[in-house]
Amino acid sequence: MLRSPHDREIRRLAIPALGALAAEPLYLLVDTAIVGHLGTRQLAVLAIAATVLTTLVSLCIFLTYGTTAQVARLHGAGDDARAGQLAAQALWLASGLGVLLALACALLADPLVALLGGRGETAALAARYLRISAAGLPAALVALAGQGYLRGIGDLRTPLFIVVAAQVANAVLEVWFVYGLGWGLDGSAAGTVIAQAAMGATFAWLLLRSPTSSRRPRRALLAPLLRISGELFVRSAALLLAFATASAVIARIGETSLGAHQIAMGLFVFTALVLDAIAIAAQVLVGRALGSGDAPGARAVALRTMGWSLAAGCLFAALLLALAGTLPRAFTSDPAVLDRARAIWTMLALMQPMAAIVFALDGVLIGAGDTRYLAGSMLLGGVGVYVPIALLALTLGWGVTGVWSGLLAFMGVRLLTLGRRFADGRWAVTGAGVARSRGRASPA
Repeated sequence: MLRSPHDREIRRLAIPALGALAAEPLYLLVDTAIVGHLGTRQLAVLAIAATVLTTLVSLCIFLTYGTTAQVARLHGAGDDARAGQLAAQALWLASGLGVLLALACALLADPLVALLGGRGETAALAARYLRISAAGLPAALVALAGQGYLRGIGDLRTPLFIVVAAQVANAVLEVWFVYGLGWGLDGSAAGTVIAQAAMGATFAWLLLRSPTSSRRPRRALLAPLLRISGELFVRSAALLLAFATASAVIARIGETSLGAHQIAMGLFVFTALVLDAIAIAAQVLVGRALGSGDAPGARAVALRTMGWSLAAGCLFAALLLALAGTLPRAFTSDPAVLDRARAIWTMLALMQPMAAIVFALDGVLIGAGDTRYLAGSMLLGGVGVYVPIALLALTLGWGVTGVWSGLLAFMGVRLLTLGRRFADGRWAVTGAGVARSRGRASPA
C-alpha cells in the first residue's frame, strides 16, 4: 500500500484500541480459570450468570460508540467545553442505566437463570452469583462511557492502562477471595465487582474533570445522546439476535456441527478484534474531520481505514486457507467435528475480506453519527435475511453449511447497504452537531 498522511494517526489510535479490546474478554477467562478448579457445578453456574452479564454489557456498547461519535465531532470543531458537558451527560446516562439493570438482575435473577436452562442447586447458585455480580454493572457501564469520551478526544492509551490494571486487580482479588479466604463462588463474584468499581470510579473521575462550565444533566445534550444510543442499541440487538439464532439452530442440528461452529466463531471473533480496532480509529478520525468542517478529509481517512482493514481481512483469509488442514486440529481431535469444520472453513475464510470492509464502514458511519441507517442495515441483514435462512437450514436439513451460507449472505447484505450509503455521501454532514435528517435514513 502506498504511504498516506493518515497512516500514523490510524496506527496511534488502532494499536491501543486493540490492546483494550483484547483485554476485555480476560475478565471471563480469569473467572473461568479460577472457578473451574472449584468443580463442574461451579463452572456451570458461572456459564449461566456470565451469559446474562456479558449480554447486558454488550447491548450497552452504545454508551461507548455514541459518546465517541459526538465527542469526536465537538473536539474536531474545537468545542472542548461542550465535549466536557457531553462527558457528564454520558456519565449520568451510564450510571442511571447501570442502576436500573443491577436492580433488574437482582429482582429477576431466578427467571433469567431458568430461561437459560438452570435447574435445582445450579440454578440457585447461579441466581446468587448473578445478584452479587450485578452490583458491578453501574461501574461497568460508566467505564463504557468513559472509554467513549477518551476515544473521542483521541486518547486511547489511558483506557488501555485502566482496563489492564482492572484485569490485574480482578485476578489478584479473585485468587485471594476464592482460595485464600475460602469464599468460593461468592469470592469470584465479589472480586470482579471490586475491580469493576475501581475501574468505574477512575473513568468517572476522568469524565468529571473534563473541561466544562456545567456538569448538570441537560435535556438538550441528553436528547441526541439518547437518540444515537437507541439506534446503536437496535444495531447491537439485531447482531446478537443473528448470532444467537446461529448457535440455537446449530445446537439442534447436532453436537459435531455445534463444535465446528464454535471453532469457526471463535476464530471469527479473534480476527474481529483487529478489524474493530481499525474501525475505532475510523470513528475518531471521521468524527473529528466532520466536526472541523472537512468533509473531503473525512472521506480520505475513511478510504484509508477501509484499505487497511481490507488488507488485514485478506491476510486473515489467506492464513485461514493455508492452515485449513492444521488449525482446526488445535481445537479438537474428533474426526466428525473436523469434517464439519472443513465443510465451513472456506466460507469462514471468504467472510474475512467482506467483514473487514463492513467493520470499517461501521466505524465510518458511527463516527459520522449516521446511526439510524446503521440500525436499519443491521435489521435488514440480520433479522430480514439471516434469521429466515437459518430457520430454513434447520427445517430443510441444510446443516451447518446452510447456517454459514446465511452468515455469508448476512455479511453481503451489510456490505451492499453500507457501501451504498458511503458512496452516496449523505453521511458526510459537517459541523459540531449531528444532523437529524440525511435524506433516506433506512436501507430497507
